[in-house]
Amino acid sequence: VILTTGVEYRHLPAEGADKFAGAGVYYGAATTEAKACENKIVYVVGGGNSAGQGAVYLSKFAKEVHILIRKPDLTSSMSSYLIDQIDGVKNIQVHGYRQIQEICGDDDHIQQLLIKNLEDDSSFKTDADSVFIFIGARPRTEWIERSKIIIDERGFVVTGRDVTTMDKRAKAWPLERAPYLLETCQPGVFAAGDVRSGAMNRVASAVGEGAMAIKFVHAYLAEH
Repeated sequence: VILTTGVEYRHLPAEGADKFAGAGVYYGAATTEAKACENKIVYVVGGGNSAGQGAVYLSKFAKEVHILIRKPDLTSSMSSYLIDQIDGVKNIQVHGYRQIQEICGDDDHIQQLLIKNLEDDSSFKTDADSVFIFIGARPRTEWIERSKIIIDERGFVVTGRDVTTMDKRAKAWPLERAPYLLETCQPGVFAAGDVRSGAMNRVASAVGEGAMAIKFVHAYLAEH
């Protein structure tokens, strides 16, 4: 068995976010949607490296890029090299203590955002053509929570030597040999891609892990 259920992007808890998904609201899709943002006003929600990288890339196409974060600034959540890079891009602005309350528009696309100022609890509307959401993702592992497959504190599937390195997990491995690199605590059950604890969260690495998992499956079958 190979588990490749991936992750689900965390949805923005704002009215209209689901309605306009794919019609102005995008989750982690900066490179594929950037061309459509040419000379437009773009908002990026999130303070992590993926949000920063997305904002820098979008700035090459959009007229304005606005980064909205709940914290006062990016220093606690983003790498310093990215912060410096953002500071050097003229059409990127970072707005601290901001949260989207509502996404407004017509039947086809978004037009405005209702934004809350968390400092004084006020709200205001502003024009927007696109919103890119980078607020993390959760693994699709709800269905294995009651099984014997070990998941980490964030819900990702534990594989390889991580299965046996922690004392509380040492008894979970039943064989004399060590687990294969992508093998879970159940011999013969493997995990690959974003669902795996410690994964690189990139398409190329997920494809590579899928190919590696097949190799380990053959090795496991050869034992039996």
